[in-house]
This record gives sequence, structure tokens and C-alpha cells, in this order.
Amino acid sequence: MIAFTFPGQGSQKPGMGAPWVDHPSWEVVADASEATNRDIASLLLYADQQTLAQTRNTQLVTYTMSMLVLDAIERTGVTPSICAGHSLGEYCALVAAGALPFDTGAKLVGERAEAMQNAAEENPGAMAALLGIDDDGAEKACDAAGGEVWVANYNAPGQVVLSGRRDALERAIDIAREIGAKKALVLPVNGAFHTPYMEHARQRLRRALLDSRFYDAEVPVVANVDAFPYRRAADWIRLLAQQLTSPVMWTRSLAKLRDLGTTLLVEIGPGNVLTGLAKRAAPDVTGISVQTPNDLDKLIMAVEANARTAVPNEMVLGEHLYASERIVVSPNAGVFSLSHEIGLKDRVSVGNSLGEVNSEAVRSPFTGILSGYLASDGERVTTGQPIAWLRTALDN
Repeated sequence: MIAFTFPGQGSQKPGMGAPWVDHPSWEVVADASEATNRDIASLLLYADQQTLAQTRNTQLVTYTMSMLVLDAIERTGVTPSICAGHSLGEYCALVAAGALPFDTGAKLVGERAEAMQNAAEENPGAMAALLGIDDDGAEKACDAAGGEVWVANYNAPGQVVLSGRRDALERAIDIAREIGAKKALVLPVNGAFHTPYMEHARQRLRRALLDSRFYDAEVPVVANVDAFPYRRAADWIRLLAQQLTSPVMWTRSLAKLRDLGTTLLVEIGPGNVLTGLAKRAAPDVTGISVQTPNDLDKLIMAVEANARTAVPNEMVLGEHLYASERIVVSPNAGVFSLSHEIGLKDRVSVGNSLGEVNSEAVRSPFTGILSGYLASDGERVTTGQPIAWLRTALDN
């Protein structure tokens, strides 16, 4: 089983978009810029580290890079069985799972970034990563500090992030060192993210979430706030709003991915932080990071190696479909509009339209039963991208 995971802010670096400029997936950058009215291409190519470190920029470039890489991966035919994202990365996971349209995700990330930046300016805070201390020790250090400081990220065994008011954070760091923390690193942010300091941002984001449309996910997404898998559209307004003021339960999320059967964990987007965390939290799961076009071949080889332990009749790439099943793909690139004339479990004949992409019908070349959609209504798709799958007459 393949899990797609997506990083949060902090993995960005200057010029990270340069390797992708000549790749067909670079068109994603223009789409993100149009959706947010921001020049994201310039940020990906020319912005310095200080500019990228501003929350309103960091989150947009990280989202866009992750979506760019996801688009390139989808062109190879590799699809996930389950998804998860760290903090900001949860929006990318929802897009990958078909629960959130790409442009809606970009707009929400832009709103989230502005809300968090404003909240940090109104109520400044700080964050620090601790290494070599367990969760209980980190929590005790926060309690003993006697101020407004909390554990914001449970990242992996022996690695947590504290967040809160700067003076309280410094006291907590000193106490953590006394308890046995081996290293403390103050992060280059001016906000106490994933704490009550983000309450104003949560309220603003919730309004934007209420104005956005979510869809039932095609594959489960493991949520930050409780490390449980969700598929229902109705759950995500609550979960994404709560995420801003709650700790990221990433250690438990990785354990959940492993327990649900994940054998290959693919980190999509800038950096390889999540791959490193997976080695600590789920060492029996193979991890791979895809950041540049050169990593795509590495991914294909990892998927093929992973498939050798799967059921022999399953396909190596894409959905785990058997010989009695067929894929209907998009005839061109554009926005997919779902047909409401044919529903799940309905019989499909050759030539029936399952929807449209830029006004061109997505017609089935097969006869069978419509078993599921692989693209969401309003999703931007590429030529040849899987749209739906049918169970053929062999199995009817």
C-alpha cells in the first residue's frame, strides 16, 4: 500500500522551482498564481530565504511545489492508497485524495497564511525543536515553565516542537535540557503556531472553510488533530479549523499509516523531513522523497520493488485494479465536470459520457459497471489522467 505524504512550512529553499521549469507540470504554478493573484513563479525561482520565510509566502510556495510534484507523479500513473500531510501539507493531502479541488486548496492556503501571519503579528510567539526527549518529558517541561508554552508538533519518537510566548519557551527549553534533551533549535518563525495563540486565525480560516466545497475523498486522509483516517467531506471544516490551535500528532499519524498497511511512504514536495521522521517512527516502512524530476525514476523503481510483495494479480501502478476492471481516462487537459446522468453501480455502454473536460466529453471505450471516480468534480486534470473505473462484463 502506497501513502502520499506532504510537508509543512520549513522545507522551502531559494530556487527550488528551477529544476521544474521545463517540465510539463510547471503549468501548475500558473494555475496557482491565477487562483491566488500572486506571482508564485517569481517566489519559486528568485526569492531569497528571508522572503520565503514570511508565512504568507512560505505556505503558498510549499503548497504549489507539492502540487507541482504531485502532478508530475500522477502523469506516471502512480496513485496513493492513503494520504497524510503535516500541518499545511494536510491541504495537499486533501487535493491528492480528491477531497479538495486544486484551486480551492490554493485559495484556502493563501487565506490560512495571511490569517496566521496576522495572528503572529498581533500576538508574537516563538517555536523550538527539541531532540532526544520523549513526549512526556516535553510536556513536563512546558508545565514546569509556568507560562504559555505547549507542545505543538509530536513529530517522531525523541523529536517534538514547542510553541508559545518567547520567555516561557526559553524557560521550557532550559528545563527540557535538565531533563535530558540533547538539542534545542529555535525555529525562524515569529508565531506560536498550533497553540491558542492562533485563535484569531482559526476564526478567520473557519469562515473561508465554510465558503469552500469539499468532496468525499477517494482514499482516506489521516488527520493531524487525532491521527484517524477520514473520507467524509463533512468532517474537514472542523478538522482544518481545529488544526490551527491543536498540536500536530504526526508520530501517531505515521503509526496509523503503518497499521493500516502502508509499505511505501512517498514524501511529495520540498525537502525530505517527513522521510527522516518516518525512519524513526515507522522504520519498517520504506520511505522515499520526490523533490525534482530526477526523483521520478527513483519513485517508479521503488513502486515496482514495493509491488513484488503485493498480490500477484494486482497492477504495479495506479489503483489496485484486477483484469476484470478498466480505466477511463481524460481526453485532454482542463477542469473535469462530473456527469449526473450516470451514477455509481449504473451500467455504462461504449460511448457513454462520464463527464466533460473543457466541454469535451469523457467517453467510455468499455462496457461495464461504474465502480468509482478517480477525479473529483471541478478537479484540474491532465491528458490521459484516470477519470473513472469500470468493472467489466467478465465480473458482472
